[in-house]
Amino acid sequence: MLTTEKVRHLDAAELLAAVLDAGSYRSWDAPVVDPDHGPGYRQELAAARAKTGVDESVLTGEGRIRGRRVAVIVSEFRFLAGSIGQAAAERIVNAVERATREGLPLLAGPASGGTRMQEGTIAFLSMVKISAAVRTHRQAGLPYLVYLRHPTTGGVMASWGSLGHITAAEPGALLGFLGPRVYEALHGTPFPENVQTAENLVDKGLIDAVVPPRQLPGVVDRALSILVTGTHAPVPPPATLSVKPSGAGAWESIGISRNPRRPDVRQLLAHGARDVLPLNGTGQGEKDSGLQLALARFGQESCVVIGHTRPKPPRPTAMGQTAMGQTARGQTAMGPASLREARRGMRLAEELGLPLLTVIDTAGAALSQAAEEGGLAGEIARSLHDLIGLNTPTVSVLLGQGAGGGALALLPADRTIAAQHAWLSPLPPEGASAIVHRSTDFAPAMSAAQGVNVGSLHAHGLVEHIVDERPDAAAEARAFCRRLGQAIGYELAALAGAGITELLPRRLEKYRNLGGLHAPVAERRRPSERRA
Repeated sequence: MLTTEKVRHLDAAELLAAVLDAGSYRSWDAPVVDPDHGPGYRQELAAARAKTGVDESVLTGEGRIRGRRVAVIVSEFRFLAGSIGQAAAERIVNAVERATREGLPLLAGPASGGTRMQEGTIAFLSMVKISAAVRTHRQAGLPYLVYLRHPTTGGVMASWGSLGHITAAEPGALLGFLGPRVYEALHGTPFPENVQTAENLVDKGLIDAVVPPRQLPGVVDRALSILVTGTHAPVPPPATLSVKPSGAGAWESIGISRNPRRPDVRQLLAHGARDVLPLNGTGQGEKDSGLQLALARFGQESCVVIGHTRPKPPRPTAMGQTAMGQTARGQTAMGPASLREARRGMRLAEELGLPLLTVIDTAGAALSQAAEEGGLAGEIARSLHDLIGLNTPTVSVLLGQGAGGGALALLPADRTIAAQHAWLSPLPPEGASAIVHRSTDFAPAMSAAQGVNVGSLHAHGLVEHIVDERPDAAAEARAFCRRLGQAIGYELAALAGAGITELLPRRLEKYRNLGGLHAPVAERRRPSERRA
């Protein structure tokens, strides 16, 4: 959505008042030491202080959001266009370092034209030390949340404004690297409209959401309730632990899984999880409707969620028929951008110390020139590489269809849960039949021969936990999602007690042993070597 209406943008004090609990703000700011750049610059600083009532372009401190202690860094744009000089940079770094020492989540609200031109290259280089401090904060597993305000451009946008675990922006904010005034001065023509808007950046997958200031406390509270976790009581085993594979044949299960009204990851989050916070895109200018990225809690346990989305059921026309071309437009085949977004989720999980949940439900990866030129095969490989060695607990869910590399890319996990009628195959059975028999007529027989159904996957040790369908998840979507959500919560809780040094070797061995051909090293030696 492009913004056309005029929006009033809050100054630093107004934003703090709108976001923090009343009376909770406490400043961390020490008196600034101005660099000596001559009397003209000193006069500019004095005028800015008289105009704004603050001593620099940033305010730092702490407060509470819904009772939760949070560190804050907020720009004051009225002070020399929110520009960052040496004193402002030092204040920011001190605040980030203090937040890290005290184990506090950090909310940054930049509004800045960039680095301060009056202070030259040294001010420009200050973005390095700010970024370094943010990196240390993130590496400590502490949340760094960014709320981009109007306008944020230049070195600020290209450093601490773009490093958030989660990034939102105020409506109508101008956001970008190159300021439009600079562009026009250099090129003699205005910068294209509606490119550097918050709304366009959401559409392009660069930021997660557009949020009015009054809604920001709720968003921050929801995010931190997921990101800041503690110890929980043991979770009792759910009834689904005793569920057996369905007696249905592979082809029957495939037919059931293809019901367009079968619940997907969106329904699972709506009915089986709580405190859900959707995220958006890769953060690098891509997003794909074939994938859902979110933070969520299942039972007591928080996690990062990555899941395939299904095409929404086509809408019937007045005559009760599907409109021509509607299904094709609704397809959500997984492209390379989906996996780059998924890998963003993997990095978030690892950095924040949260378990990762992957939800597999895809008819296959995108088959197109764009997918090939976009590096789909390489993204599948990198996803496998990252997942198998991820330094955080992982749970995968086979929810429905599981065809090809698109399914494989999200599969490796410590524990795998499957719906009774889910399946996993190198290709849709019709494709396998076409390769082997040069006809799709043998798809039912191929699905049985390939062992694609949950019964076979369970027998081979890939699936450890089965969630029943009564008799079809599409007929009882909410109840099924609640059962699946309980199963996920249980598995996440069971993994929470194990360290990665224990989990990682077990995960590697699980996939090393698939197929039953693997023998221990001692058994693979030649007889003469064993005798020696």
